[in-house]
Amino acid sequence: MLLNMASSHVPVLAGELIELLDPSEGQTAIDCTFGGGGHARLVGERLGATGTLVCVDRDPAAEERYEELAADVPCETRFVRMDFASALELLAGEGLRADHAYFDLGVSSMQVDTLERGFSYAYDAPLDMRMDPDQDLDARKVVNEWDERRLQQLFSSYGEERYARRIAQAVGRRRREAAFETTQDLVDTIKSAIPAPARFAGGHPARRVFQAIRIAVNQELDSLERVLPLAWGVLRPGGRLAAISFHSLEDRAVKRFLAALARGCVCPPELPVCVCGHEPEAELLTSRAVVPTPGETADNPRARSGKLRVAGKLPTGSHG
Repeated sequence: MLLNMASSHVPVLAGELIELLDPSEGQTAIDCTFGGGGHARLVGERLGATGTLVCVDRDPAAEERYEELAADVPCETRFVRMDFASALELLAGEGLRADHAYFDLGVSSMQVDTLERGFSYAYDAPLDMRMDPDQDLDARKVVNEWDERRLQQLFSSYGEERYARRIAQAVGRRRREAAFETTQDLVDTIKSAIPAPARFAGGHPARRVFQAIRIAVNQELDSLERVLPLAWGVLRPGGRLAAISFHSLEDRAVKRFLAALARGCVCPPELPVCVCGHEPEAELLTSRAVVPTPGETADNPRARSGKLRVAGKLPTGSHG
C-alpha cells in the first residue's frame, strides 16, 4: 500500500495558465502531464459539454485520479497511459487536432509525497524515482551500477551540482562496502561529500543530486525535446501550447523551441533583403517566463521555481 502524505494537489500557476490558454466551449485540449489533475479540472470546466479533454500520464496512480475528474467535468474525456511523447505520437496518428496542449513538467507533488516512490530526500524510502513503476531503470540501479565518471557527469549536467565529483566519488566508496537501498543511504553519502559550510546554503544538500537522478531515470529532458514538436504538430492554427517548468534545463528547452517557431527571416544579417522566405509559425504570448506571485509561493513553496511560457500557432502563411 502506498502512503500518500499529500492532503490535496495544488496546481502551480493555474490562473495564469487558464488566462493565457483561454479555453472555451467546444474546444479540444490535451493535458500532457495529468498528475494530480488540478490544471485539467480547470480546463475541463471551461470546455463545456461539447468540448474534449485528453489526459496523458504514464503513472498508473494518475489514472485513478483521472476517474474522479471524468465524473466531475462537463466535457468528454479520455485517458492515455503512456509517456507524453508516445501519447502524442499516438494521437497524431489518429488524426487528432487540438486547440490547446499544455505541460506541467517535472515530478508531481502526489509522486513526491507518496513515500514508497522514493522521489523525496525528506523521507527514508526505497530508492526508486520511477514515474512509470513498470519500467526497468530505477534510482537504485543508477546509484549502484553507473560508474563514477558517469555519475559525476549526471550530477553536474542535470543537477548543476558544484560538488558533483566529490559526491560521485563518495557514492563509489560507499557502494563498495554495501549497496545503496534507501533514500537515506544516499542522503547521508551526499552530506558526507559536501563541505560543512555548503550543507547549510541553498536548500537541502541532496536536492540537486536527487533531481539529476530523477531526470535520468525518467529520461525527462530527452522526452521533452521529442514531445514539443509533436505537441505543436497536433495544434490547429490559432491553437496554443503552454509549458510550466521547474528546472533551468527544462525551461531552456521550451524557450529555445518556442523562440525558433516565432523567428521570421533566417537570412545572414549581411544580406540587404530577405531571400529565405521563412515566416514565423508562432506568436509568443509570454515575452518572458511568467513566474508565481509572492502570494502563491507563500501558500505553496513548491511553486517557487515554476516558469510558464505560452505560444499561439499562426495560420499558415501568416506573418508575426
